[in-house]
Amino acid sequence: MQVIKRDGRAVDFDKSKIEIAIGKANLEVSKKERATKEDIDSIIEFIVNQNKKRMLVEDIQDIIEEKLMECEKYELAKKYIVYRYTRALVRKSNTTDESILKLIRNENKELAEENSNKNTVIASTQRDYIAGEVSRDLTRRILLPEKISKAHDEGILHFHDADYFVQPIFNCCLINIGDMLDNGTVMNGKLIETPKSFQVACTVTTQIIAAVASNQYGGQSVDLKHLGKYLRKSKEKFKKAIVDEYGDKLKEDIIDGIVDERLRYELSSGVQTIQYQINTLMTTNGQSPFVTLFLHLEDGDEYIEENAMIIEEILKQRYQGIKNEKGVYVTPAFPKLVYVLDECNCLKGGKYDYLTHLAVKCSAKRMYPDYISAKKMRENYEGNVFSPMGCRSFLAPWKDENGNYKFEGRFNQGVVSINLPQIGIIANGDENKFWKLFDERLELCKEALMCRHNALKGTKADVSPIHWRYGAIARLEKGQVIDDLLYGGYSSISLGYIGIYELTKLMTGESHTTEKGHDFAIRVMKHLDETVKKWKAETNIGFALYGTPAESLCYKFARIDKEKFGIIKDVTDKGYYTNSYHVDVREKIDAFEKLKFESEFQTLSRGGAISYVEVPNMQNNPKALEEVVKFIYENIQYAEFNTKSDYCQVCGYDGEIKINDDNEWECPQCGNKDHAKMNVVRRTCGYLGENFWNAGKTKEIKARVLHL
Repeated sequence: MQVIKRDGRAVDFDKSKIEIAIGKANLEVSKKERATKEDIDSIIEFIVNQNKKRMLVEDIQDIIEEKLMECEKYELAKKYIVYRYTRALVRKSNTTDESILKLIRNENKELAEENSNKNTVIASTQRDYIAGEVSRDLTRRILLPEKISKAHDEGILHFHDADYFVQPIFNCCLINIGDMLDNGTVMNGKLIETPKSFQVACTVTTQIIAAVASNQYGGQSVDLKHLGKYLRKSKEKFKKAIVDEYGDKLKEDIIDGIVDERLRYELSSGVQTIQYQINTLMTTNGQSPFVTLFLHLEDGDEYIEENAMIIEEILKQRYQGIKNEKGVYVTPAFPKLVYVLDECNCLKGGKYDYLTHLAVKCSAKRMYPDYISAKKMRENYEGNVFSPMGCRSFLAPWKDENGNYKFEGRFNQGVVSINLPQIGIIANGDENKFWKLFDERLELCKEALMCRHNALKGTKADVSPIHWRYGAIARLEKGQVIDDLLYGGYSSISLGYIGIYELTKLMTGESHTTEKGHDFAIRVMKHLDETVKKWKAETNIGFALYGTPAESLCYKFARIDKEKFGIIKDVTDKGYYTNSYHVDVREKIDAFEKLKFESEFQTLSRGGAISYVEVPNMQNNPKALEEVVKFIYENIQYAEFNTKSDYCQVCGYDGEIKINDDNEWECPQCGNKDHAKMNVVRRTCGYLGENFWNAGKTKEIKARVLHL
């Protein structure tokens, strides 16, 4: 039997804990009032005979009190109740000691695996985690309604980012980088004026990214189209300097050649600044900025040629990689890249197809960029093409007072995700029961989301000047509150969901890829979509349905349900739930089928959606990937490749890494056995941190990995 502790942890039932607790209470009463060994054994036997796979610690304590009363040990029962109450007061005063001490001793593996981009050994990162543990504790005990905290602990829903909830900060955003560069900004009380060159614009951009990352907890996105004008400024500056110095002494073509050479050098240096600054900066939350670069060539853009040059240089440098401490080129975690396929570059003979060829080559080696189909996105978002926020969530179209669409300078207030398979387990195939319970739990999610919204109300612009006063989101006055930006759909607030596949299996006996399963799954998706629209109409808040890319949550929900309901075929037996609407990884379905199938679900998940296809190492066959890219443009809004990419970070070996006779991963080239310095996982989850052997010492990795 598993005992569920107050902090949500599951531990094995230990009868000695009961013996010790009653024993301590025995010492407080006279001998005739004490429980005998037989009394204690009888209580333990009664608890064991409940034959439950899972019991709350509070339920066990209630049984002990009742049984002591039945034995007429009234004084002892009173002492036990007082003892229990005293322990509760101690817990309520501080419940973070052990988790923080484990973190400092580097024994808190749950935190170590929670975010692969944060190294829990480093002092600055530990400081953020310590603050996060305190915030999580205050959130659970004091800030959230008890029923929300309990629902979170029982896997009914997941209240994302509770480790930052104590502060009035938000999730993710699209930085209004164009406004900040063109009109200047302020950082640390210092005025940053409009850049006069591309190199300076790149430096200022990375400074803005770092400042933004330190004042929010989610990702951010930057549309690089705004840098094109600064590349042209550099070109004009170089040409003027040469003409001023040499006048008529040089021919026009020679001047152009010199300018082009200098410009290429400036371009390379500027892009390198962005890449290296982002990967070497450490923000106040103990990691590199979680940033996405949006690569889109817009038809009619005055600076489209300059932007094409910038995109080409970014892809070239990403293909090359960044040197690690051993001097080996490795794949950087950030910035993430999102490449837009449009008529000019969708491999149908367009002018900029050469960029897409390079992007595909880069994907085959470095796993990025992701791909957005401008064609499909325009169908879903009123003709607009814009970047997802760093966390892959999308904003809804919104118009300013002049009737112009605006996306940059907007943000997400937070996320709560619902565990769909758990509802299916309880409903046990009964649709009436399912829909009733589904609506009840959706209302609970709404209440949790309103906690996030209400926590931001009344926030003053001074809390994060880079966001609210100096252009990243707005240019409010000192002391002004942000409340107007929380309503009217200007910002979004997201309902995530996990496990459409498992829910469909439970309710229909079939996958959602079959006709019967598909019908049910679409009804569920439509109900989710209609529910957030209803909430938006009721509250004037931008509720959105978000296909949550939260891989660790797939494992948390599955673990809780397995402990509570046991092993259920095709549901809890896998150790994970499928993310959002995705097809289960074990289904036999080709890349084209999968993308086409999932595209229907993306149109119902406008607050955030991404699909992926698993492919083998394709570095020597990029043409095959190009066929998939062509298909993406015509059929699905947002997709990525998950490539088999074993890679040794010590020597640079880029081939298959196998397990040796001692059950250890070992690089065949240099003999490296340090898991933290090799990538032996699939991009299904993107986890690149330390891997841990399971209890059976088998060839399974206990990380956020769906399959090997």
